[in-house]
Amino acid sequence: MARLKDVVTAQDVQAVPPGGEISAPPGAIVTPWAREVAASRGVRIVTRTGAAAEGGPVVAVGADHGGFSLKEEVKKHLTRLGYRFHDFGTFSTEPVDYPDLALAVARAVKAGDARFGILVDGAGIGSAMAANKVPGVGAAACAYAGAARNARAHNDANVLTLGAKAVEPGRMHEIVETFLTAACTEERHARRVEKIKAIEESYLK
Repeated sequence: MARLKDVVTAQDVQAVPPGGEISAPPGAIVTPWAREVAASRGVRIVTRTGAAAEGGPVVAVGADHGGFSLKEEVKKHLTRLGYRFHDFGTFSTEPVDYPDLALAVARAVKAGDARFGILVDGAGIGSAMAANKVPGVGAAACAYAGAARNARAHNDANVLTLGAKAVEPGRMHEIVETFLTAACTEERHARRVEKIKAIEESYLK
C-alpha cells in the first residue's frame, strides 16, 4: 500500500497493483484523472492518516430513527478512515423528528465544532432541507459518489445527507470517502458558491 501527501495523481495510482489500495491524508486533493485510473484498475483511494490526531477534522453525525442503523455504519467507516466524530443521536430506533437532529449537526458545523456533518434519514431530503436553514451550512443529499464529489468540488457543501432507504452500506462507504476528500479548488466554482452565499446573506439583513 502506498502512502501519499496532499495530492494523489494518476501516476501515483498507476504505481499501485490492480485491486490494491492507496492512502492519503484527509483533505488531500485527488485529481479527476487519478479517480478514473483508480476505477479502471480497481484501486481504492482511502484516507486514513492524521485526522484522528488531536486537532484533526471532526465530523458531526446524526440520524433519525429511520437512519439510525446506517448512521452506526457511517461511524464505523469514519473510524476506519481515521476521522473523529461527534454523534448527536438518535441512539435507537425509537421515533424522533429529523429536523431536531439536522439542527444539532448543522449548528456544530456552523460553530466550527465540526468540519463536516453527515445526516441520515429515510430519503436524505428532509434533513438536507432542515440543515440548510442554518446560515453558513450547505447540505447536499447524495445517493452516489459522483453527486458527493460534485457537492464538494462544485458547491463546497459541508454537510452530507444520506437516505437509508436508497443507500446501502457498501455504496455509503464510497459516498462518504468521496465527500470528505473532495475539495472546491477551482475559481469558477468558488465564484458561484460566493453567489449562493450572497443570496443567503441578502435575506438575513
